[in-house]
Amino acid sequence: MPKVTQQYRDARRDQILSAARRCFLRDGFHATSMQDLFAEAGLSSGAVYQYFASKDDVILAIAEENMRGVLAMIHDVASSQPEWSIGAVLAAIFTNLRAKDARDSLAGLALLAWSETLRNPVLARRFAALFAQIRADLTEVVRTQQSAGHLPREASAEALTAVVISIVPGYILQLATLGSSAVDDMPAAVQALWP
Repeated sequence: MPKVTQQYRDARRDQILSAARRCFLRDGFHATSMQDLFAEAGLSSGAVYQYFASKDDVILAIAEENMRGVLAMIHDVASSQPEWSIGAVLAAIFTNLRAKDARDSLAGLALLAWSETLRNPVLARRFAALFAQIRADLTEVVRTQQSAGHLPREASAEALTAVVISIVPGYILQLATLGSSAVDDMPAAVQALWP
C-alpha cells in the first residue's frame, strides 16, 4: 500500500473541515449528521473517521482552529509589537477576524461554538484554556500601555484586559448577524478611542 504524505493528510483534513463548516452554517450543529458531512465532503465514512471519531471532534477542531488563529495574532502583537496601543491591537484583531470571516465564515461558526460550550464540557474546557492564553497575552500589551502612561494605572492590567477583550465578542456578534458593512468603521473607532 503506498505511503500517504502529510501534505495529502492535511489536504484531506481541510476538505472535511470545509465541508463541515458549510453544513454547520447551513443547518446548525445539531441538525447536521455525520452522513451529511460525508455527503458534503464527497468522502466515505471510513475516510472521514480516519480523521475525526465523531461530530463533536469536528466541532472541536473547527472551534479550536478559529480560536488559535486569534490567539496567534494576539501573541504575535504582544511579543513583537508591545508598543502598539490597545486601539491598534483591537484594530488588528478586527481586521484579522473580518478577513478570516470572509474566508472561513468565522463569525457565524464562533456563535455556534459559543452556544455549544453550554452543553459540551470538553469544548468549554478547551475554550477556557485558549481564552486564558489570549487574556494572558493581551494583559502583557495592557501592562506595557500602563507603563507608558497610555492606560490608567488605577485598575489592574487583568481588569483592563477583561474589559478590552469583551469588545471582541461584540464585534464578532455584529459581524455574524449584521454583516461586514456594519463593522466597517470599528478598527478606526477603537484606534480613535485608544490612540
